[in-house]
Amino acid sequence: MKKSTIRWHVLAWVAFYVYSCIDEFWDYSGAIKPHRVPLQQSLWLLTSFWVVRAVVFYFCYLVVYPRFLRVNRLPHLAVGLGVAVLLFAGLRASIEEVLFPALLGFHNYTPGTTIQHYVADNFFWSIPTLWFSAALWASERNLHQERENQQLREEKRAAETAFLQAQINPHFLFNTLNLLYGMAYPVSKPLASALLKLAELMRYMLHETAIDQVALTQEIEYVQHYLALYRLRFPDQLFVDFTITGEPAGRQIAPLVLIPFVENALKHGVLDDPAHPVRLQLHVAAQEVVFQVENRISDQQKDTSSGIGLPNLRRRLALSYPGRHQLHIATERGQFTTLLRVAC
Repeated sequence: MKKSTIRWHVLAWVAFYVYSCIDEFWDYSGAIKPHRVPLQQSLWLLTSFWVVRAVVFYFCYLVVYPRFLRVNRLPHLAVGLGVAVLLFAGLRASIEEVLFPALLGFHNYTPGTTIQHYVADNFFWSIPTLWFSAALWASERNLHQERENQQLREEKRAAETAFLQAQINPHFLFNTLNLLYGMAYPVSKPLASALLKLAELMRYMLHETAIDQVALTQEIEYVQHYLALYRLRFPDQLFVDFTITGEPAGRQIAPLVLIPFVENALKHGVLDDPAHPVRLQLHVAAQEVVFQVENRISDQQKDTSSGIGLPNLRRRLALSYPGRHQLHIATERGQFTTLLRVAC
């Protein structure tokens, strides 16, 4: 929690506590309400109740809801809320039935109260705390996601504007590529095929990436076209294994998420060693997509283009998949490995 957030939380709790004191001890005419117990004892009990409420509130706010308030973790959420109720009852028992009698000479519940009644009663009193904690956490999470989405839209708009300012008119570009394809086809079918793949790459970058999600099959096709063009640049010197497991059809992913890893491997990896090829492994599981890239590190840089870069990709992933991705990068014994897990 940020300092400003902590400050607002403290002010809110103080305000709620003061309001509770006023409501508990004074009526609307300003007179003190009659109580069965002394005023000082009532104040101690009210304070202990709010301390317990605050502890359970932040147990749910900081632990239970961030970890388990997801569709696929509802059983864990139920267990967490059960623990919160027991924590509520246990803390009240420790303070009001153990600490207060030892230090102040009084307790809250009457002697002979059964454990079942005590837990049931505290379950009732804990419900508002659990509910307010969930409401605040969900509201803050939605606001945070909205700010991130707004920031992502602004960054995307700025990137598109910069790209449009620097690009050739796309219709002119595609028409020219189609013309070159028609001219090249009678002369060299491989050259014509390369021009066609280049046109598809550029069309994908210009058109499909204007939306937040694309079909995973399109992203895979983009990687395959990219590898095909790279093989034309380095004939008989490019050894890349691209394997796909699982069923990518029907799955969605943010556009241009996979290609930076491929670009980085081809830029910095050893490509001409058939015994140690660049390995691209895409696994499509039930609730996530896993993409792992392994390559030996080359001493020479073969491509001077900058690409999107892994640091920028980290930022994109944080904005597109907040809390729903894992990115691991490791270098060991001359081997570079990147592993991306995206929940989608």
